[in-house]
Amino acid sequence: MTATAAAHLRAPRVSVKPIPLSRITTVELRKMFDTRSGFWLIASIAITSLLATGGVVLWASDENLTYSTFATAIRFPVVIILPVIAILAVTSEWSQRTGLTTFTLVPHRSRIITAKAISSVAIAIAAMVLAFVVGALGNLAGAAVRGVPLVWDVSVIQCWYYVLGMVLSLLMGFMLGVLIRASTGALVAYFIWTFLVPTVFGLLAQSQHWFHQLQPWVDIQFAQAGLFVFAHALTGQEWAQILVTGITWLLIPLLVGLRLVMRTEVK
Repeated sequence: MTATAAAHLRAPRVSVKPIPLSRITTVELRKMFDTRSGFWLIASIAITSLLATGGVVLWASDENLTYSTFATAIRFPVVIILPVIAILAVTSEWSQRTGLTTFTLVPHRSRIITAKAISSVAIAIAAMVLAFVVGALGNLAGAAVRGVPLVWDVSVIQCWYYVLGMVLSLLMGFMLGVLIRASTGALVAYFIWTFLVPTVFGLLAQSQHWFHQLQPWVDIQFAQAGLFVFAHALTGQEWAQILVTGITWLLIPLLVGLRLVMRTEVK
């Protein structure tokens, strides 16, 4: 053995610190805005919020010109857009074929998925803050334009319910992205879950009495609807229904998807 080789063997190993999760989350958050489609998808939250607010000011009756009306109107487009953002954030590594680069720079896939989850929830919370602000401005403008008294009929607790419902909707899209890992398939599954499945459950509940009693325990959207009703206080049974449907439709499929992400070969 030469002296140079012996010196290399005696040299202390340099420990390399892992990339901080905060930096990975910042990168994942920036990736959501990098593409033109991603930017306009997130910008559509503000655009649709303004359009919904303008629609309430123009067409709502004087009795319905309240803060809860503005918040409800803004919810409908936002609750559809947020899960799509989460789906595209998760599936980008597979659909855009950047997975090899990403998982080479950060070999622990769990950290990448965690960063994507944190950045998606951050976008959801920011969207909720924007929705509340736009709704408040719309309420002020509507009362001034229409000459009606201001009505602030939403409590802080109800706002938290609202945020929780939006985050759960976003996590449903996140789960589909993790489980399917393909943008097209996950989006198709999401729209089936959003529009087709509730319709089938609703028709079944109307035609079958036994399912009418069972629906709140198996229909996740039906169970979570109470989170968006501002004049309604959730009971213990309704919280239990949210928990059961969340475990069935969200937690279990998410765990299956995470296992597949950790084991599936990235090509």
